[in-house]
Amino acid sequence: MFDCDVLVIGGGIVGLSTAYALTRAVPGTRVTVLEKEHALARHQTGRNSGVIHSGIYYRPGSLKARFAVEGAAEMVKFCAEWGIPYEVTGKLVVATAREELPRLHALVQRGRENGIPVRELGPAQISEYEPRVRGLAAIHVGTTGICDYGAVSTRLAEASGARILYGAEVTVIDRRPWGVAVRTADGRVVRARVLVNCAGLHCDRIARLAGDDPGMRIVPFRGEYYELADPSLVRGLVYPVPDPAFPFLGVHLTRGIDGGVHIGPNAVPALAREGYGWSVVRPRELAGTLAWPGSWAIARTHWRYGAGELHRSLSKRAFTEAVRRLLPVVEESDLRPAAAGVRAQAVLRDGTLVDDFLIREAARTVHVLNAPSPAATASLPIGREVAGRALALL
Repeated sequence: MFDCDVLVIGGGIVGLSTAYALTRAVPGTRVTVLEKEHALARHQTGRNSGVIHSGIYYRPGSLKARFAVEGAAEMVKFCAEWGIPYEVTGKLVVATAREELPRLHALVQRGRENGIPVRELGPAQISEYEPRVRGLAAIHVGTTGICDYGAVSTRLAEASGARILYGAEVTVIDRRPWGVAVRTADGRVVRARVLVNCAGLHCDRIARLAGDDPGMRIVPFRGEYYELADPSLVRGLVYPVPDPAFPFLGVHLTRGIDGGVHIGPNAVPALAREGYGWSVVRPRELAGTLAWPGSWAIARTHWRYGAGELHRSLSKRAFTEAVRRLLPVVEESDLRPAAAGVRAQAVLRDGTLVDDFLIREAARTVHVLNAPSPAATASLPIGREVAGRALALL
């Protein structure tokens, strides 16, 4: 009667980590993953900066804090065991203005509360790590690293033993007391005892297809990147001091596992769930975003911040000026456009940007409704958490 025990929607790193955790927890569990693209990790997983985050930013006791700290150590171990390129580089968080110093000191305290080793630096010590970077003060976080999350996703898929169906966009979900039947756009029907929704940018739509009110909407924010023409200007990872009012970390400098240095991202509203450029507009998706009251509440509350991000999106000069706060030697000509990403940000009806991972259960179903950064870092413990909830429903 059933094609599988657990059906996972979404072939990004969270869905694949869930499949991996399911078959490791209970060997013999039959898992199928539906992926609407023709390859794995095509969206958030394959379009991020590749950073293994330490967990320093996140509220102590939150899922983000706990899973990022656990996940960073586990991701390094996973990469080492499976021969996936990685490096524990450490990173600098640099204050470039006096008003940022209290926030930098607060980060030191938060890091210590989360069990993360943090070293405070003065200007001369910044130069020892990054000779071209300038700042009033900084902290060094030694547990931050980089890896190839696309390669991690491929290995998770292989190690899970899950059946993966590509080109399988979900169009109908029929949930009954005995289980769940899912129909895809190409007419396939898959029956499972339990459904897991790891659809990322489309997770709220999948929840509604299942008959559940998620109480939130995904509002997509595009993050635009440049790369340095001369990567020798930056040795490792350099971040600004984040604004605690926003879940975005600001424009930062990231030396990737390939040796190139990416700069970004900013955060501008995308005109489609997969709107990787201004030219990508999907009217139905845009209308859905504009119809959500939370979208307008964000605009009213954070219009000044949004205007600055929009200016940096439309003006390379403005983007360069933001970078020059950290790296004064950089010029416009040093920046080359790179591939953008889109962050699936859950927003509540009142405009609250959901700050923590959000996992909810319903009949025969587990929904992952907010899993932006640092979800790739935290994917192994997130997968175990989701798998545990799914197994309890079998």
